[in-house]
Amino acid sequence: MKTATTTLDLRPARTLDEALRILADDGPRVPLAGCTDVFVNLHFGTTSDHRFINIWGLDELRGISADGGVLRLGALTTYTEMIRSDVVREWLPAMVAASREVGGVQIQNRGTLAGNIANGSPAADSLPVLAVADAVVILRSLDGERRVPVNELYTGYRATVIRPDELILAVEVPRVEGTQWFRKVGTRAAQAISKVVMAAVRGPEPRIAFGSVAATVVRVPETERCLAAGGSIDEAQRVLEGEITPIDDVRSTAAYRLRVAGNLLRQWWRETE
Repeated sequence: MKTATTTLDLRPARTLDEALRILADDGPRVPLAGCTDVFVNLHFGTTSDHRFINIWGLDELRGISADGGVLRLGALTTYTEMIRSDVVREWLPAMVAASREVGGVQIQNRGTLAGNIANGSPAADSLPVLAVADAVVILRSLDGERRVPVNELYTGYRATVIRPDELILAVEVPRVEGTQWFRKVGTRAAQAISKVVMAAVRGPEPRIAFGSVAATVVRVPETERCLAAGGSIDEAQRVLEGEITPIDDVRSTAAYRLRVAGNLLRQWWRETE
């Protein structure tokens, strides 16, 4: 059943300080920005959230910059902004590739990086890229800032360590050494939720992350160590098959996901030689 909009409680915030005050004094509230997920959930009645705060207009959460060996992406950075950014293309080309496959142009224009992070879907296209990039999520509350590695952010399916009084301020990414790679397997190349999504870095220490194969996006450290130690791609695939535990759902089967994950691992290794 669709959610009746008359039951919703929405407060606007004109500044970051005002938003944090609202969350501290009148929370919990779900932050709204691009609304590409929230509006769908409201339309289909699949959310119990009724109290929101509009943060779309907060300029303090925008901007892309690179300084001191770190790429900084403001929380409200959209996929279109990342696709068009020379800085992101130089520092994190895998994110550009992922951004091109997030929905259609309308979604890319409105969807935000922080929204994808906070939503926490294991099928999210940007999260494997952030995982292999060892990105750090900057959280802000009235008490100050704290930094959480994206690989430590999730505690379960769509569950994070983000407190109700915190907002994502930005994401910081150190320079990534090695060849970056991204692939998404879905019903279509875009405008479809991934069956399996993979990001990886081919370098002295291989980095590999998968989406849609667990309750959260996951790194596969045993597979990484196998390749780093000089193991063959056959050995690495066998390690991978024991390291991930996909499930059956309406989009695919566990067996299919396991096979596709192994095929993607091989494709990455072959294409980045």
